[in-house]
Amino acid sequence: MLRLLIADGNDRAARDRHVAATGRTSAESYAAVVRDLTPGTTCRLVSPADADAALPAGLADFDGLIFTGSTLKVAEDTPAVHRQLDLMRTALEAGLAVFGSCWGVQVAATVTGGTAAENPRGPEYGFARAITPTEEGRTHPLLAGRPATWDAPAIHSDAVLEPPPNARVLAGNRVLGIQALEIRHGAGWFWGTQYHPELALDELAAMLRLCDTALVEAGFAENPRAVAVYADEIAGLQGTDPKAARRLAWRHGIGPEVLDADLRRREIGNFLAQLSTTAR
Repeated sequence: MLRLLIADGNDRAARDRHVAATGRTSAESYAAVVRDLTPGTTCRLVSPADADAALPAGLADFDGLIFTGSTLKVAEDTPAVHRQLDLMRTALEAGLAVFGSCWGVQVAATVTGGTAAENPRGPEYGFARAITPTEEGRTHPLLAGRPATWDAPAIHSDAVLEPPPNARVLAGNRVLGIQALEIRHGAGWFWGTQYHPELALDELAAMLRLCDTALVEAGFAENPRAVAVYADEIAGLQGTDPKAARRLAWRHGIGPEVLDADLRRREIGNFLAQLSTTAR
């Protein structure tokens, strides 16, 4: 049975907004995915952005660590950011296996010598399209089972722009050259994605509504109402009316790698499978 520590990347205010929009925190959503993929896994949830967070005294009781997304930015250089950098560094140097999406991959890259900042090619809101593995990524176990190209839920403006020394870039697309990454640091290892394999489509829709101002400013939508309409259609992709969902999938060019939960969460499943072979 795996024992995981799940670190919510958001500060308290952002967690409250997320709960209001989706009904649970990012860490709670991740824990639900993990327990669905590997029943019986024990998950301890922590919020390292908080100064009063009840972090474990040591990491020896855990087989792995998962970092969620966040509204924070590494460049903000605040105590809430530094506490998360410290946790990532401590985990890797202690020999822990770590998985992270979006914010998680940015934190891991930063503490190991890479650069995370605003992507000069622009943000991705909704889906990262036509993600393609690199030569190394084609045979890497993180991406096992992925096709030649795929789409995935994504919502970010910052990204890893320069990988750490000796990191392995596993996938990219035309918007971002680093969509998936492996990092070896100390005795630990990190697998991560800039996209969000953990997100259900209704959660993605809720997050898009929270970011409506950013989408308008980025030129993706004319006004917040247009964002709301788009978000409703994304949520409708997993609605109870199969014919309506099929029409929406056709309209938005969405295939099974997004629509099928098992396929959408493939990287998390691959991480857990790898962890199960190495867990104490």
